[in-house]
Amino acid sequence: MFPGGARPVFATTHWSVVRAAGAEASAAAHEALETLCRAYWPPLYAYARRRGHGPEEALDLTQEFFLRLVERRWTNAADPAQGRFRSFLLGAFNHFLANERHHARARKRGGQACFLPLDAGEAETALGGTAATTDTPETLYERRWAETLIAGVLRRLAGEYAAHPHGWENLRPFVVETRREHSLLATAARLGVSESALRSVVHRLRRRWQELVREEVAHTVADPADIEPELRHLITLFQV
Repeated sequence: MFPGGARPVFATTHWSVVRAAGAEASAAAHEALETLCRAYWPPLYAYARRRGHGPEEALDLTQEFFLRLVERRWTNAADPAQGRFRSFLLGAFNHFLANERHHARARKRGGQACFLPLDAGEAETALGGTAATTDTPETLYERRWAETLIAGVLRRLAGEYAAHPHGWENLRPFVVETRREHSLLATAARLGVSESALRSVVHRLRRRWQELVREEVAHTVADPADIEPELRHLITLFQV
């Protein structure tokens, strides 16, 4: 399911995004904030829920955290040499939760405060499918990070294959499910193409899937040497 082998390293990492988010207020900083929020609010929300906060409170806390992350320039303290970006983010979130313990609230700033529409219902649905009772808040945070990353890859792949003659919905199972060999034949027959032709399409699809997973993981590290360990870690998070 996940890739190995050498691939190009991508310059735009979450570390570089967080630097942009910590810059002076600008359209670029706002865009950087949205990028970070989209990638990390689901795992942070899950972490807050496992720490005992209710759905609305967890949503408010997550939203407030990202606002403060930029406004108070907490991102300037982020040091790629200190390890994974998501570990820095979780540490900052823990510090924030400790300070908010007795007066947790969301500031009401009108429409501009909600810089990204966060959906507690969607998060709760995902949480219900992820949160094994034995998961610690930290483990749940890691799992939701992995699931969010993979969901983003699937969206990118769906966009690339949206206009494919075979249709994304027909091809998607060959990426996300374990398919027996006869399924390839059955799908080819249903689509009216040869098995060998479909096999070639699926091969290219899976290769592109692997490239995109690797690219997304590369975004999360500062050192290219960390890509392979992170890919292995990603695999372990789905082996439960």
